[in-house]
Amino acid sequence: MLSAREKEVLSLTAAGRSNAAIARELVISEGIVEKHVASILTKFDLHESQSDHRRVLAALRFLGS
Repeated sequence: MLSAREKEVLSLTAAGRSNAAIARELVISEGIVEKHVASILTKFDLHESQSDHRRVLAALRFLGS
């Protein structure tokens, strides 16, 4: 489901890293991190919500798998 790079990004997200920190660690731009995050949220079918934090929900799904 997730690409290897998306798994790396999500793993670092689950560790509490910001987009900027993820970009530095993976030696990619913040824009690329944002694209990976958007792809992850789409693949997990997590839509914008007033009550839920989608990045946290994605990290929890990743950690649970």
